[in-house]
Amino acid sequence: MKLAVYKGKYVLQGLKEITPEMERDLDSAYEICMSYKDGFPCEMCGRCCRQPNIVVLPEEVDRIAYAAGIPLYNFVTDYIVRTSDGRLLFKKTDPCAFLDKDNRCRIWKDRPEICNDFPYAVSMFMSRVYIALTNDDADILDLIDYMDDSWPCTKIIRSTIAEKVRKAKADRIQP
Repeated sequence: MKLAVYKGKYVLQGLKEITPEMERDLDSAYEICMSYKDGFPCEMCGRCCRQPNIVVLPEEVDRIAYAAGIPLYNFVTDYIVRTSDGRLLFKKTDPCAFLDKDNRCRIWKDRPEICNDFPYAVSMFMSRVYIALTNDDADILDLIDYMDDSWPCTKIIRSTIAEKVRKAKADRIQP
């Protein structure tokens, strides 16, 4: 079964292809999400490092094991689990096994891509921005009510996302 994949990492469940119109809207949602990542660097609060599904891409395994100073076999058997759908996840995530007591990542330069993207460019947030862009009845603040308000990054998102979505919607309807 062929799945639609956006930017090589976002699996769009239930879709076999991405239409040009959908790709344009996904690009807009992605740009909004990435504007947060680029504009608001990590505050090292350590909250991201307590998420249940920290995905490790197959091509990241060797690099992370080396950065952690763990032999590859031990890393794969002790730190990684393969899910029934084939994804690789860190076994220990509350907190992540690589988070120090001072909320600093021991493998920061070599952390998984999802850690670098979280929370701004992960599929859950990006899908909510996409829905807000393409559905006139969708309120972005309602769509992101799952976000924990105590996080520093959530405060930034909540205070600016409605305007970013409004602007993107206006740009979307321009010829």
